[in-house]
Amino acid sequence: MKTLPQTEEFDIVIIGAGISGIGAAKYITEAFPGKRVVILEGRANIGGTWDLFKYPGIRSDNGLHTFGYEFKPWTDPDAIAEAPKIVNYLQETLDEFDLAPLLWLEHAVQRASWSSTDARWTLEVSTPDGDRSITANWIFAGTGYYRYDEGYTPHFEGREDFQGDILHPQHWPEDYDYSGKKVVVIGSGATAVTLIPSMLNHDGAAAHVTMLQRTPTYVVPWPKVDSFAQRLSRTFGEKRGYALTRFTNITTDLAQVKFMRAFPKLTRKIIRRVNAKSLPEGYDVDTHFNPPYNPWDQRLCLCPDGDFFEALSDGSASIATDKIVRFTETGIALESGEHLDADLIVTATGLNMRMLGGIDLEVDGTPVNLPDTVAYRGALLSGLPNLAISIGYTTSAWTLKVGILARYFCDLVTHMDAFGYDSVRVEADPAMERRPILDLSSGYAQRAKDIIPKQGTGLFQQSMSYQQDAKILRGPLLDDALQFGSTTDDPAPSTAKEAVRA
Repeated sequence: MKTLPQTEEFDIVIIGAGISGIGAAKYITEAFPGKRVVILEGRANIGGTWDLFKYPGIRSDNGLHTFGYEFKPWTDPDAIAEAPKIVNYLQETLDEFDLAPLLWLEHAVQRASWSSTDARWTLEVSTPDGDRSITANWIFAGTGYYRYDEGYTPHFEGREDFQGDILHPQHWPEDYDYSGKKVVVIGSGATAVTLIPSMLNHDGAAAHVTMLQRTPTYVVPWPKVDSFAQRLSRTFGEKRGYALTRFTNITTDLAQVKFMRAFPKLTRKIIRRVNAKSLPEGYDVDTHFNPPYNPWDQRLCLCPDGDFFEALSDGSASIATDKIVRFTETGIALESGEHLDADLIVTATGLNMRMLGGIDLEVDGTPVNLPDTVAYRGALLSGLPNLAISIGYTTSAWTLKVGILARYFCDLVTHMDAFGYDSVRVEADPAMERRPILDLSSGYAQRAKDIIPKQGTGLFQQSMSYQQDAKILRGPLLDDALQFGSTTDDPAPSTAKEAVRA
């Protein structure tokens, strides 16, 4: 890692060295080889989510053929892959496309202030060697959507009485020994479904793991290895096979989501049938796998090769669907009167959302309240000049959008360069109907609805469809929402017909 001088000037600052930031860096440096670009990462390692989480079994919950980049084939046999493989893939991307020299680790952006007079952002950055000041014409935020330093844990009565260990998956010690322990995992989301089978059936396994859920989740077994992708690669070669797999999976995922939302009762029956088939005869599926909401009102959980159901079937894991009364010295007392004995309690109770990494934003001396902003094309935020943000999907791989979003960003910057503009600001109609940008019933989305940006209508509506976004982001570059400016005297006139597309 290099050391920045006290003040440094760049054309484009990319914040975040996770899958979004690294992907954006590839497109941006390819489009603008002459611009000064830097990637600022607050942590000591690349990878974002995939380096942060250390709990057993941490893996993707989407296939890497869509979660990965379109420009770099995912060649590992495992389509649903563990975190170390994903981090290796990102490191390969940095090396293959010569992006490593742009990376500044342990440079955490604390504040960003925009000056219309200068058409530049000034970023206050904390580093191990002290605070630094960096200026840039553009910010591209690949900061994810949750708070890295703090997971969500509700208040549990009697927590201080419990004599065992209590861990949140977001803060799992790498060397933690759970061998022989009775474990209760509170939660029923993707983390719990991943964690439970990973703690069993190996040397040093837990004695037993119980998933304690208040509300069931839709859980579906899914092949860990995509045999269809492997056949395509053998037939058409690595590059073309990957492209065909990616296209097929994107299309299939969209069709599945549309079907589930159009026919929720039928989908519920199908999932129930799959669950019953995956479990021993007589298992109480209607208690433990019967969510009160429709499919895709919240995310579905995939378990690779049905490992979660295998753990339930062989008795090494179990489910309790109940409400917590309190923690006790030896476990958890439930509303039904049952007591779950535990040596370790894992609070897989969710995350805290936080867009733009919690950076304090200011425009011409006025603080920005992020919930007052509205997302435009899922790429820009109203009232924030020269700032792009990667906002992904909830019904598909989060980062599937990064390619078309980064291309839109590059087209916009190319147009501004061509016509002499050095700033662009999105203006949203104050009377436009607004709602939270992530329109889900999940707890993390509901808790964050008053602290995250909004979405509106038209191009301000947050699309959850790759196909729809492809039309939106590859369509006409300009419209009335974009207000361009220049600090020079004579910018060239710009119209939608004159828009330059890269």
